[in-house]
Amino acid sequence: MPTRRLAFFGEIKGLRHREAFAAHLAPLSKKNWFVYAKPPFAGPEAVLAYLARYTHRVAISNSRLVSLDERGVTFRYKDYRRNGQARYRTMTLSCDEFIRRFLLHILPKGFHRIRHYGLLASAGCKTNIARAKELIAAIPEVEPLAAHDTADPDATTDHRPLCPCCGGRMIIVEVLVRAGAPRGPPPSGAGIRI
Repeated sequence: MPTRRLAFFGEIKGLRHREAFAAHLAPLSKKNWFVYAKPPFAGPEAVLAYLARYTHRVAISNSRLVSLDERGVTFRYKDYRRNGQARYRTMTLSCDEFIRRFLLHILPKGFHRIRHYGLLASAGCKTNIARAKELIAAIPEVEPLAAHDTADPDATTDHRPLCPCCGGRMIIVEVLVRAGAPRGPPPSGAGIRI
């Protein structure tokens, strides 16, 4: 019968004690966590294909297994602390240690590998998405200021275009003249002359 408790082995067996585990996690609660996300270069399909390789695979693929003999299981792995061909190495583990490590990647019953939070949380997914679509479609209606409503005497001579969304005056950040179009960086072969 499973105890439904975390189990720690090897180098981290000291974390079995509640105080040690809390002390181990304490620095993480003081850290400010930020998510940095930007649009993918190859589109959402490439992101989905990338994530699918990690969410629907087993602990080790058959192609990485090299041999099984009386010494144990030999497999290939990447050592990210090395560069070049030295990065690709092989390791041999006894059969019981290999199985123990493999089983660490199998989730207990009731756990899911993929979870959705925020808008996609399953409890209110349909409601949240419907509300988000409603908010995206709603454009705030703001009346443009009339010239007589402002105390600025130059308001009648303000020729800046109106924003098509809110009706306010657009703010001119920069004016690009035809001859002064922005240019790209200098070619890589161009040297700096002093």
